[in-house]
Amino acid sequence: MKNLWITFRKHVPWLLLILLIDGFCIFLLWIVDAQALGRLSSFVCLFSILLFMMTLFFVFFHERKKEKVFQEFLAQPDRVRRERLLSTVSLQERLQLEKFLALLEAQQTQLIQMRDALHDYEEYVEGWAHETKTPLSLFTMLLDNRQEELPLEFCRKLNYVRSQLYEDVTQMLYYARLKSSTKDYRFAQLCLKEIVNEVLEEYEPLLEEKSFQIRNYLQEEQIFNDYRGVRFLLGQIISNAIKYASITPKLTISMQCLETERILRIRDNGIGIKASDLPYIFQKGFTGDSTDRQKKATGMGLYLAKKMADDLKLTLDAHSKWGEGCEISIAFPRISNQENAMGSCNCVIYSDSSEVV
Repeated sequence: MKNLWITFRKHVPWLLLILLIDGFCIFLLWIVDAQALGRLSSFVCLFSILLFMMTLFFVFFHERKKEKVFQEFLAQPDRVRRERLLSTVSLQERLQLEKFLALLEAQQTQLIQMRDALHDYEEYVEGWAHETKTPLSLFTMLLDNRQEELPLEFCRKLNYVRSQLYEDVTQMLYYARLKSSTKDYRFAQLCLKEIVNEVLEEYEPLLEEKSFQIRNYLQEEQIFNDYRGVRFLLGQIISNAIKYASITPKLTISMQCLETERILRIRDNGIGIKASDLPYIFQKGFTGDSTDRQKKATGMGLYLAKKMADDLKLTLDAHSKWGEGCEISIAFPRISNQENAMGSCNCVIYSDSSEVV
């Protein structure tokens, strides 16, 4: 009914034109024979309106047929449906439509080529990242086995370089995965404390280089998520805390348990984030003010963390005051069946007395 009303409004000018012609004919009839005016005027108007309505219905059903053929072509734009679409239009419309379809086919071909090129690029990046991890693993093994033969300061610097390079390779690999059309996430029940400890051990050379004091309040809280994704997400947050550390850096990790979610809070006492920059920290390439540390930053760490959190259906948020540090929170939804099996969790608040990891 709505489409019929649209068709009627589209052809109203023709109805007005017909009625105008009828009025002119009635005027001539009145001049010629005034007595016949009463008998024929109603018939002329009624016939004109009836003819218009019949024509309107014919146009309406023709437009519906064209729309149906067009939708079929959009769903599967092959040669048969293309010819069927062209057969429903006039000669003038056919010439214009052929130009449009030729342009559409050219853009579709270009899109397929770009998609294939992007797929090749993703495979190359992933392959390169995996190949680079092999010499990195060899480098790590040599450092572990020959650590006693090298000066302590020299080993510390080599570990620092290795950790930085490993972080860059991992970041590149996950950037390619996040942009990929296929995802290989495997959701399972995980112990969050174990994952955090693994990430802290992975970044241990960088943390030791800055002399971080770490307070880890996590107990045995369980989450249901992807292991590799959560580990990468935590790694980017801790890496960001290392980059913007203060002179006496501290890192506090705790869990807040709510009725519907568990909120992991990672807080540092670094330089913090200005209020004007806070809404944009998860944007790609954003580094804030051009201080020395920001000049070295790429603005990709928190951007990738946000992308990963969105992929894993997690809520990532940041709170900070300039000069007072930054707190990144990750909200993990609670699953009632699992929570009933695990029982209540012990929620820890911040405290000065803690175990240094």
